[in-house]
Amino acid sequence: MIKVEQQKRRAIVTGGTRGIGRAIVKELASKSCCGILFSDVVFAYNNCDECAEELQKEIGNPYTKVHAFKADASSFEEAQAAVDYAAEKLGGIDILINNAGITRDNLLLRMNEAEFDQVIDVNLKSVFNYSKAVLKYMMKQKYGRVINISSVVGLIGNPGQSNYAASKAGVIGMTKSLAKEYASKNITFNAVAPGFIETEMTEKLNEKQREALLKNVPLHRLGTPEDVAKVVGFLVSDAADYITGQVINVDGGMVM
Repeated sequence: MIKVEQQKRRAIVTGGTRGIGRAIVKELASKSCCGILFSDVVFAYNNCDECAEELQKEIGNPYTKVHAFKADASSFEEAQAAVDYAAEKLGGIDILINNAGITRDNLLLRMNEAEFDQVIDVNLKSVFNYSKAVLKYMMKQKYGRVINISSVVGLIGNPGQSNYAASKAGVIGMTKSLAKEYASKNITFNAVAPGFIETEMTEKLNEKQREALLKNVPLHRLGTPEDVAKVVGFLVSDAADYITGQVINVDGGMVM
């Protein structure tokens, strides 16, 4: 008989109700994942209470605890509250997935200060907020796995997304710096950089726009949130114990 409790991990996922975040929550909580049988999960979210309730019901796994916590990822105080809640409910934290993110696309000359600041605060400052909050728990147990969701836009840029590109490039720089700071404590930091992924945003594209995107993708398809979640699942597993400070593109070959 498999001893479930001995193989479980305790995870917190930000931006967990939609798209990639939702897929990551399900990957960690609902299935055998790279040597981790199940994970107990707290997912943080800032909008859509109904989405949070639906996700909890959808997982419906008798072996797994799944809790939702409403918090603004750009606020350190709220991030700290979410982390403390997760540590209390789960008995500790082994895994942090920094996934919270927004877009406020505009050409630079048309972009206002609020559009720039909001993207930096949610996409980049949230990584500072949650990483800082979670480290006291991980350092005490001398174990931790942190995965930051960046983007290929942070590597190559994109017109109309200077704020988004800056935030995601910052996530990569922070990932590498923290990987060096905390490697001696057995805490790894890695980043995943998705390319074009099937989300609510890409669903709005017409056929011509979609074909234009796919011309830049050698595998000639958009990725799925599950494609990203599987890579995250690998990076938090024991199979990735010797990997830190890396950026893994999940982009169908778009950036080589």
